[in-house]
Amino acid sequence: MSAFNITIEKPLLTVLLLLCLAVPALAQEPAEEAAPAEDATEEKAENPVTLDGLLEAVRSGRLAESRSNEERLSEFRRERNRRQQMLEDIIAEERRQEAISKEREARFEENEAAIGELEERLKERMGSLKELFGVLQQVASDAQAQFYVSLTQLEFAERNEFLIDFAGRMGKANRLPELNEIEKLWYELQREMVESGRIVTQTLPVVTSEGLEEQRPVTRVGLFNVVADGKFLQYVPETGRLLEFSRQPDSRFLQGPRAFADGETGYFPFAIDPVRGQLLTILTQAPNLRERIGQGGVIGYIIISIGICGVLLALWRFVSLSLESRRIRSQLADLEHPRDDNSLGRILKAYREDRELDVEALELKMGESVLREVPHINRHLPLLKIIAAVAPLMGLLGTVTGMIITFQAITLFGAGDPRLMAGGISQALITTVLGLTVAIPTLLLHNVVQGRAQVITDILQHEAVAVVAERAERDQPA
Repeated sequence: MSAFNITIEKPLLTVLLLLCLAVPALAQEPAEEAAPAEDATEEKAENPVTLDGLLEAVRSGRLAESRSNEERLSEFRRERNRRQQMLEDIIAEERRQEAISKEREARFEENEAAIGELEERLKERMGSLKELFGVLQQVASDAQAQFYVSLTQLEFAERNEFLIDFAGRMGKANRLPELNEIEKLWYELQREMVESGRIVTQTLPVVTSEGLEEQRPVTRVGLFNVVADGKFLQYVPETGRLLEFSRQPDSRFLQGPRAFADGETGYFPFAIDPVRGQLLTILTQAPNLRERIGQGGVIGYIIISIGICGVLLALWRFVSLSLESRRIRSQLADLEHPRDDNSLGRILKAYREDRELDVEALELKMGESVLREVPHINRHLPLLKIIAAVAPLMGLLGTVTGMIITFQAITLFGAGDPRLMAGGISQALITTVLGLTVAIPTLLLHNVVQGRAQVITDILQHEAVAVVAERAERDQPA
């Protein structure tokens, strides 16, 4: 045996060694078979490698690879059979579902036809009851719309849901309304009419003008107004809250709310809003006198200043002339003792000083005395006439200026909003109103004061002519 081993050629030995090394690489066994291979390797390491051992190793590797291939093929066949069974089950389920679908489609068509027949039969049997459905739906919808913005919604908020549901069901007209539902609808309408004539006080949250929410005793006057602490309140249906107006209307409208706040009983005036707060909103938004004057701008304030000066001047001259007229009447009662505190007295003094002159010189002297007193009597009267003429002209100037500003705003923002034009024109016309307001009383006062001055002037001229005539009669021969 050893002699045989010695005579083996080197190329053949090399091939056998390569086969022995390739067989373990081709036949990769599972983890559980790795241990015997390791043991075999250890045994080979212990025992010297021989040709018979190599042949035995090659045969063992082929047998192991064959067994592994057979197991894999069996596993593949089992998996293929399982997948085939699953496919057959899915096909069977699909056929079953298709059958169910066809059955339900046929049933749906039958039910749809039956429903159509029943609806036709329902329409025939209902007859004129459709009008009842329409009336009930309309009444419920109208009532819901009215109650939504009504002040009684603060107390009976739950009725809104019933009316919406009832109107919706009556709109479908698929079943008759129950008697208690119709009675409830009638009851809500009746209660609204009763509440329209009642005055109810209760504690409710109120949002003040500063934005704070406070609990206050609120008085509802019918369906028209809500007041608290002597002020009008605004009801906002969207939020269901009561808001205090940022600015209250004029004091003449607040007599009723203040009477409620003071706890008065009996009869007292109360301003009601028949459109449930809209008129009050307009009144609170309307500008007051100070705001109206402020709309006139600088020209408006100048007109007012001129008017005040004119009125004060007219009053001063009227009082002065009245006192002068009283002193002149007193002097007329005592012409023999002239005084210096009145115009007539000064003219009579001048007559006494120059009475030795001839008649013509004396007449000229009396005329001079009268002309000396007339400017004092007519003092500042031309200024009143000027104020009466200038005031409307300044008002016209303010109007033209305001119209220019209005047209500039229209050029920038367009004329789509009528309130923009109306507000600008209103502001422009304020100066015209102020000018006329100043001019009319100033002109009237000017005429009154001028009339009083003319009366005094006529008295002076009459008395001056009278003393000259008396002197001329005395100088004539008997």
